[in-house]
Amino acid sequence: MLSESARMRSAAEARFRVQAPNSTPRAIKVIALDATGEAVVRRLAGGGWNHATFFTAASEPGGRGDLPPVPVDDALNDLSGHSRSITHEVDTADLVVFVAGPGGHAQAASLIGEACSLRRVMTTGFIIGVTAGSENELSKTLVQVRPWSLMVVIADSDDYIDDMLTALRA
Repeated sequence: MLSESARMRSAAEARFRVQAPNSTPRAIKVIALDATGEAVVRRLAGGGWNHATFFTAASEPGGRGDLPPVPVDDALNDLSGHSRSITHEVDTADLVVFVAGPGGHAQAASLIGEACSLRRVMTTGFIIGVTAGSENELSKTLVQVRPWSLMVVIADSDDYIDDMLTALRA
């Protein structure tokens, strides 16, 4: 009796296999929500990805006591510091990846997440460097990122993000 793996490699089963790679490349937007995330996103951007673009969330969308309000649709910056439209970037995305560290400075997740939700764009949140923060700091970030992420990854290091982007053919 053949094993399941051997049977699946047989000529009889070959007709059921997809014969071509996915012909539609993904458009992935990777967004740093805080300073920890920004360091990771800047490192990732140097990787030469073909289907991923990288951004930082502008400081405090909507304003906070000591910071002036940022117009809602200008709450993203490319890595050169130029303001980018959330609406345009989400409209051209298949997946949006949030990157943040523990500490609760990921307020932009709600603004970007709502735009993704309205347009049915998938979201993934990465909380990295969790060993550097306390449980309380991790919880603060989770409260901000989790409602807007279909999947949340909590990682000690940021290596997993590289692997995920590679698997998605970014």
